[in-house]
Amino acid sequence: MPIHSPDVGGRKPVNSFNSHHWGQNTMRLIAFLCVLLVAATAAADDSRRSDEHSYAEPDKVVIRDIGLDLTLDFEKKVLRGSVDLALEWKDRRYRRLLLDTRDLTIEKVLGKRADGGWRKLDFTLAKRDPIFGQKLSISMRRAYTTVRIRYQTSPQASGLQWLQPALTAGKKHPFLFSQSQAIHARSWLPLQDTPGVRFTYSASIQTDPQLAVLMSADNMPNEPRDGKYVFRMRQPISSYLMAIAAGDLVFAPISERAGVWAEPATVEAAVAEFADTEKMIEVAESLYGPYRWERYDLLILPPSFPFGGMENPRLSFITPTVIVGDKSLASLISHELAHSWSGNLVTNASWKDMWLNEGFTSYVENRIVEAVFGEPQAAMENLISQNGLRVELAELAPAQQRLLLPPMKGQDPDEALTDVAYIKGQWFLLFLESRFGRERFDAFLRRWFDAHAFQTASSTDFVAFMRAELLPLEPTAVSDVELDEWLHGEGIPESAPLSESPRFAKVDAARTQWLEFKIAANQVDSAGWITQEWVRFLEGLPPVLEGERLVELDAQFRFTATNNGEIAQRWYPLAERSGYFEARPAMADFLKRIGRRKLVIPIYEALVASKEGLEFAEKVFANARSGYHPITSASVAEVIREATAKLGPVTPGKNKPAEEES
Repeated sequence: MPIHSPDVGGRKPVNSFNSHHWGQNTMRLIAFLCVLLVAATAAADDSRRSDEHSYAEPDKVVIRDIGLDLTLDFEKKVLRGSVDLALEWKDRRYRRLLLDTRDLTIEKVLGKRADGGWRKLDFTLAKRDPIFGQKLSISMRRAYTTVRIRYQTSPQASGLQWLQPALTAGKKHPFLFSQSQAIHARSWLPLQDTPGVRFTYSASIQTDPQLAVLMSADNMPNEPRDGKYVFRMRQPISSYLMAIAAGDLVFAPISERAGVWAEPATVEAAVAEFADTEKMIEVAESLYGPYRWERYDLLILPPSFPFGGMENPRLSFITPTVIVGDKSLASLISHELAHSWSGNLVTNASWKDMWLNEGFTSYVENRIVEAVFGEPQAAMENLISQNGLRVELAELAPAQQRLLLPPMKGQDPDEALTDVAYIKGQWFLLFLESRFGRERFDAFLRRWFDAHAFQTASSTDFVAFMRAELLPLEPTAVSDVELDEWLHGEGIPESAPLSESPRFAKVDAARTQWLEFKIAANQVDSAGWITQEWVRFLEGLPPVLEGERLVELDAQFRFTATNNGEIAQRWYPLAERSGYFEARPAMADFLKRIGRRKLVIPIYEALVASKEGLEFAEKVFANARSGYHPITSASVAEVIREATAKLGPVTPGKNKPAEEES
């Protein structure tokens, strides 16, 4: 739908009588009427708030508080116990509660009577949908304000990963962690699994006394291990931010309100790598207002964690793959911290508007990086992201290239996890910043966060707020056509401001000299390069290189067997495409150790391009799968399935690369 800006500031006084006074009042009146108009429009148009990924009916009833009482059973790989749902009935005449579940065993449902007793309630589980799970329908004769559900999870719960000791850093104790985004919370508790509903929660968790338990709540750094843990999250959150973890975990402080939870073997390196966390919090507060979640701690997970990080309130889950020794990948912490304002504080009402979470967060992240690590690093990260977006756009359907995604009925919301939400969203905010100036734009974003704190928002809400609070400051700064291109158009608008990096220019010059045989690899002036510069160097190489050239690079820079995942995910595909099979053993080891989806998928995609590579990929996946999160496993399985459909099934032992043949 085209956007029409309010027509303010361009009218002449209708009367010459006291024209200056009349003109000012007229402008104020018009602006006020425009605010009322856009607010009314936003309220009337709630189509972007509807969530096609949930069975819940939040227009009838919403969960306001959750009380969990669970036992962690590592032997059976299940959670079992009960959940109490405190309900607010918007329609007091309604007598049905619809909840989202996936592979849960529902044992009993009870309603709490006025006298404190419990009444058994009738319930039904609908037929299982492969994406959305099973709708749990609870019927009742009166609108109970508290409903208790006794249940048990499945060992295959998509939102939980149970790790054997061998897959942890310490190798002595098992490990459990959750990943609820986007709609995986329903696999470990029955609830309204939609970002459009926010609730507080408490929990009582029992487990092996040798293990520490943490949640996205008030974790106590000095709490003794006794197998019983109690938590409370007092600020309302959405379901995808429900989180739990258990393992051999210790705590180390970074500041009075920030610290690191990790296995003993990892904690020291993590504290050193993320030592700037408090400084990041202070920078974000100076720009966008106070941090409203009390503590900000980091939990360093085993390498099988499928993402870089997850912004669970008060306790960001972090992949160990960003601990590289030089803080060059610590911008991940900036991103997860930024979610404390964009996402956790102001949450997209549905996954169609994921850019409101991730685009805003990517913008705030880069501002934090600039303040803490300097403008050159921030510029380099912008360029890497924007180039990555250009590549991804070439593979996306037109509808997926829009910031405001169309309804995703029948689709997994994980499919919205593209660079469009993250980078195009950030780029749009950079565009607005360039037109209105940083000072004005910072103040506008701070007002957005303050006005919508602990609420959900849609793109309709943002457009209305932008029309009321930003566009009138400079009515001619942005045209209707430009806004429409950004919000509803495909590709990258012509108005996108371009980033520049003098440090990348030097990297490009060195690479060109090496490719043209003007210098040898040992003459590349790479002293002081950080991860971003190595990424730029590798991304600028041709898709295929001669074997001797790869050998030269590898001998000088030791890319094979690198511990830096950002380098590995670019080097190994290049090596595979170029027939540099000497990298295969280290590649296989990397794929078995690392479960971060972003890092392993490009390597698998390069492998399955040939039939013998497909055979190799299948073997590696068979050995690595037990250590992958279900999200990563599903992604890799899909890559292999598509390749098999294209190339045909492999014949074991008959697809060796040429140099392996006798």
